[in-house]
Amino acid sequence: MELKQGGMTVSEYAAKFEDLCRFAPHYNTMEAEKDKCVKFENMMRPDIKQLISFSEIRNFPTLVNKSRIYDKDSKAKANYYKAVNEKKGKDLGRGKPYGRGGGRKPDEGGSSGGRGGGSRDCPICGVPGHRVFMCPKKAGRCFKCGDPSHKADQCPKGVVCFNCKEAGHKSNVCKKPRVAGGKVF
Repeated sequence: MELKQGGMTVSEYAAKFEDLCRFAPHYNTMEAEKDKCVKFENMMRPDIKQLISFSEIRNFPTLVNKSRIYDKDSKAKANYYKAVNEKKGKDLGRGKPYGRGGGRKPDEGGSSGGRGGGSRDCPICGVPGHRVFMCPKKAGRCFKCGDPSHKADQCPKGVVCFNCKEAGHKSNVCKKPRVAGGKVF
């Protein structure tokens, strides 16, 4: 059985999945509930799969319900931010004492690093449409160095001890005696 969610909602995908399961007797037993859930997860859109699969939900109705709720909420969130960004675009230039135009155009680059509108590419994978913390290439990896073997709070790279000023460890695990600093009043 090979069915991918694609552009379907979770409800539509679940209905088609259940319909196809009638022709696959293996998925219709209680012992196969786990396999059915894994198969359903694996063919979901990556954004939903990323959030749902780590929960390891192995009850099919629960899995469908949680996935449906996430899908509905993420669409509502996207619509909200789309409306906010459209409103920001309409309000640009209103009430400014200087004339319209003459400023920097959005496609000329030179962003000041603020919260501007527009579609930007993800700095991790270069694909637009998602933020760094939702990047599929970053999932389960250290946010500092990208290593999948640890998280950012345990990253040995880039950590400098405030006590001895050496790289590779933090001051709370430093073997050297603490340096007493003077207090300025």
